[in-house]
Amino acid sequence: MSAPQTLSVELGARRYPILIGAGLLRQAATYAELAPGRHVLIVSDEHVAPHYLAAVRAAFAHKTCAELVFAPGEQHKTLASAARIFAALADLKASRDATLIALGGGVIGDMTGFAAACWMRGVAFVQLPTTLLAMVDSSVGGKTAVDLPQGKNLVGAFHQPRAVVIDTDTLATLPPRELRAGLAEVVKYGALGDAEFFAWLERHADALLARDPDALAYAIAHSCRQKAGIVARDETEQGERALLNFGHTFGHALETLGGYDGLLHGEGVAIGMCLAARLSTRLGRAAGADAGRLAALLARLGLPTALPVGSDSAAVLATMRLDKKNLSGRLRLILWRGVGHAEIVADVDETAVLASLEAEQASVAAA
Repeated sequence: MSAPQTLSVELGARRYPILIGAGLLRQAATYAELAPGRHVLIVSDEHVAPHYLAAVRAAFAHKTCAELVFAPGEQHKTLASAARIFAALADLKASRDATLIALGGGVIGDMTGFAAACWMRGVAFVQLPTTLLAMVDSSVGGKTAVDLPQGKNLVGAFHQPRAVVIDTDTLATLPPRELRAGLAEVVKYGALGDAEFFAWLERHADALLARDPDALAYAIAHSCRQKAGIVARDETEQGERALLNFGHTFGHALETLGGYDGLLHGEGVAIGMCLAARLSTRLGRAAGADAGRLAALLARLGLPTALPVGSDSAAVLATMRLDKKNLSGRLRLILWRGVGHAEIVADVDETAVLASLEAEQASVAAA
């Protein structure tokens, strides 16, 4: 078995590794040493645990270890679920050198990291992402959160993991819809700042869908490297890091309005990127051909590119007002100048956004 590829997230004097390779969850020595203290709590979900929990638990057999398994889905990423993690830590008598292990997708990673940030004012945690979306996005960078009914990720903290261990073999058990959702976040990296990578994705779309291991490994490493660089320059999203939210303001609003039980996160992001790109065209900031190119790639990858049928434009805009990027009650969006050139646009005219949403809604109704 070949050695894993190792990247690093550099945060001044602090740093942590991103390990990428096949079969890493079966190599206990790879990550068992990442738990410094006596107490370990492994958090997973009912889809992932049957496949990988036993192997991870075995790696920590020499520790005082417990596990907590949640029902899958964004609708469970709540304060109530975080409270269950806190209770499990209390039952474990976990001290300040305890380590939480997030074994699963973005939901598990987000709320496990949030619990780690809160327990005794901050303990270590390790990300073991098992979905493509978590591998390329949510596991890297230290954003942790839970949702509220009013909006996604409104309660959270910046809390960096001790390490990110990406076992690409876990993608073999990933449902096709989840794979496609993860590819939306991969496309995001090309769309927001790397036109050459975007073109590579256009050439390799079929290979990615077919789970070609070399294509997936390249896409994962490239995405992680790009995100690590942005996080290193702007850890707490004071500027450049906001670009990583391209498509997310629209997408989060659609997820929220669906009660976190309709669109997958990556599907919302795919639609959101298309809405942001077409709004950019309507505002005269970008050529329509680039928006078409983005939509064509996402469609090739089996992702939605239009507002869901029955969407309420006014409700979408109202939900967007709760987005964390907004300042002083004014809408701040990530728009673009075309493929590879996203930008932060402050004080976006809500009238123009609503008109764009209504045009999108009319287009869907006429289709």
